[in-house]
Amino acid sequence: MAPAGTLTRADLAEALHHQVGLSRADSSKLVEQILSHMCEALSKGENVKISGFGTFVLRDKGERVGRNPKTGIEVPIAPRRVLTFRASQMMRDRIVGAG
Repeated sequence: MAPAGTLTRADLAEALHHQVGLSRADSSKLVEQILSHMCEALSKGENVKISGFGTFVLRDKGERVGRNPKTGIEVPIAPRRVLTFRASQMMRDRIVGAG
């Protein structure tokens, strides 16, 4: 795994390969299936909760008025759906403890 920076799909697959003993191809396929399943659920409008990690929540934001900071002109911002992540208390404790 990379010493610092970004955790990638390849890093997850490599960790599965070393810790679980799956072949590299099987571990890569498993990571892809999990991520695909999560994306599919989110695209259907379902929230995704991973116990001890956190929850991916879809929120609908209404139309609102924004302002161009350069010109000061008001511009309408269209309604949209956004994805948010809320870390579990266990994950927050681990992050605080590591910092």
